[in-house]
Amino acid sequence: MKMKEIGALFLLAALWGASFLFMRISSPVIGPVLTIELRVLLAGIVLLLYAWLFKKTTNMKEHWKEYLILGALNAAIPFTFIATATLYLNASLAAILNSTTPLFTALASMFFLKEPLNAKKWLGIAMGTLGVFVLVGWSPVPFSTQTAFAALLSILAALSYGCAGIYAKKAFTGISSLTMAIGQQLGAAVLLLPLAIIHVPTKPIPSSVVYSVIGLAVFCTSIAYLFYFYLLANVGPTKTLSVTFLVPLFGVIWGIVFLDEKVTSGMIVGLIIILTSIFLMSDVKIALKRNELSNE
Repeated sequence: MKMKEIGALFLLAALWGASFLFMRISSPVIGPVLTIELRVLLAGIVLLLYAWLFKKTTNMKEHWKEYLILGALNAAIPFTFIATATLYLNASLAAILNSTTPLFTALASMFFLKEPLNAKKWLGIAMGTLGVFVLVGWSPVPFSTQTAFAALLSILAALSYGCAGIYAKKAFTGISSLTMAIGQQLGAAVLLLPLAIIHVPTKPIPSSVVYSVIGLAVFCTSIAYLFYFYLLANVGPTKTLSVTFLVPLFGVIWGIVFLDEKVTSGMIVGLIIILTSIFLMSDVKIALKRNELSNE
């Protein structure tokens, strides 16, 4: 890759990694549901404006039911679960746990698509599972029922991403990544709207939360997509998928820099084990489809 493309790859990873920081700031104040409703709604609007300005063809009406399902599996459910998890986990832990998505994609592929898992993939799954236990049990956050629940939500979010990749592979053919991205964001916004209305805050919202929501929607979602599409077009899907290894690293970095989070030896060991497991699973093709549709 050229320096410009390497820079775009690191910027994409930095933006996706920052999403955990922004959720950690906004979710405790306005709630996870409203945080994610604003994220997907604003991101969908910005991407629609981009499509309109650059005369990109989009057709939301033809597959609106599919976009609702995709929006649920690939945005509404996992985003809300992760945002809820950040109430009890720091941004670093949430980012690392989210990186287990390729493992659950492989398991979902085995169950729903009957794709066999070879010894290398089973080893990757076993290592990923070990990494999660090391990470949660040997983390700076005291282990409790709440932290275990938050870790479970993070894992369920990763599973939802895996199912979304399979659904997208079966339900969408010949549709651009941009169109699916817009469809899933707006579909998720429609699904979350009733719950978001219930959770509208009655107290003044701090400016830090407002900036976090804008950053989450505009930078970590809309602008991140543009970097993603640029990389797909210029370096291809395989090299673009390497961003999976960088996102948790940036999630940890932003947590340290902006939230003064502590990094322990357990976090480092857990991260290394999980990243190694992802490397072993790196030939899972559906993981790419999932990354086409969402950011971390």
